[in-house]
Amino acid sequence: MLSRPGSAGVGKVDTTVRETLREFVAGSRFAAEGGVITDLDGTAVIEHEGRVVVAPEVEFGLKRLHDLGRPVAINTLRFPLNVVRTFGRAWAAISDAPLPLVSLNGAITGTLRETTGGAVVFEELDAVPLTPGEIGEVLAGVEGLVAGGIDELLLFHYPRDWTAGEIIWTPVADRADHVRAKYRSASEVFSGTVEELRARLLEREVCLIFLLVEAPQDRLMAYQHARPSSFVTHGGVDKLGGAERLAARLGFALEHSVGCGDTPMDSFLKGCGLAVQVGPMDIEHRRRAATLRVPDPAGLGAALRELAELQKETAP
Repeated sequence: MLSRPGSAGVGKVDTTVRETLREFVAGSRFAAEGGVITDLDGTAVIEHEGRVVVAPEVEFGLKRLHDLGRPVAINTLRFPLNVVRTFGRAWAAISDAPLPLVSLNGAITGTLRETTGGAVVFEELDAVPLTPGEIGEVLAGVEGLVAGGIDELLLFHYPRDWTAGEIIWTPVADRADHVRAKYRSASEVFSGTVEELRARLLEREVCLIFLLVEAPQDRLMAYQHARPSSFVTHGGVDKLGGAERLAARLGFALEHSVGCGDTPMDSFLKGCGLAVQVGPMDIEHRRRAATLRVPDPAGLGAALRELAELQKETAP
């Protein structure tokens, strides 16, 4: 298990948070049909001694809710292999059952499962890969940039095969070592022509592409299609769509569930009955019932602990 600072279960909820939670539980079917879906970065994890770990208060609260029969799921932009390597052991401590995961901005869903040998693996439930046409649209933009002399770009891609991890392409061979050193989570860094990149992208299904352009904005003005960074999934796929597919497959009701996130990319919040916004950003996702704000992961953990107490009181 990952080392963690502090002790689990500390922290208090204020009256507003307590009353919002109580009203949500009383006015919904959370106790019988709901679950808890949480983002990772900025929401459920913290940095401690140079390492990113699950906040102990969050782990404690999620485990309490799971033990009381409520489904718990992760919804993250991170790719499955990264989740397994970075948080797998900590999440395995929450549940002795497979832990549901929505990954790559909703493009793939599955479960984290501990094997008999103690390793944590990912098992796919479903995936929505990019089509060849969608990949071609991305590459048309890349081609235009390279032809225009803008080679300060990286293309990250994430195959459906979760064991492949993260693969990064650079058009400049001399930069490959620098990219490897900077992005240590990558399984592979390679360079080549756009046509060689095309062949790699089309040889197996890809769930998400991330294009990072590091050129100054004034050099990009001639390329209206070029954004300094962009995530590309199959049309209409996002964290909300992934959460809806996961809830339907696992049999819990998203509209009676609690969603926890911290940025506008956490679109699944607007499908949940109660949205818990972590941190100062105003996300402005429309939600079905109510929204409450907590300052940090410790505050989220305290809210989850309070939610567990209400679950004990109202569970059928």
